Amino acid sequence: MGLLNALFGKSTNNVADYIEKGAVILDVRTHSEYQGGHIKNALHIPVQELGNRLNEVKKLNKPVIAYCASGMRSGSAASLLKSKGVDAINGGGIGSLKRKLG
Repeated sequence: MGLLNALFGKSTNNVADYIEKGAVILDVRTHSEYQGGHIKNALHIPVQELGNRLNEVKKLNKPVIAYCASGMRSGSAASLLKSKGVDAINGGGIGSLKRKLG
């Protein structure tokens, strides 16, 4: 896990701190994955669309916790958002993020 954490950011990276800051939870999975179940009130922007929809996220003016199925796509999404000036972390896979959120 050390290499994955180095590449994609630790999924335990202050989720509680981000929630306290009023973070938006961003689901970057596909439309069919999202339809199959998601975290309540999550904003849904598939990772493939994120580059073209950055302004939607920036307009929120809030930190972001990205999640997907395993943590790989959300790691990419968090990196992209950070590179564009958005305070974002990788929340990891949906199952682990649900556990962290209680």
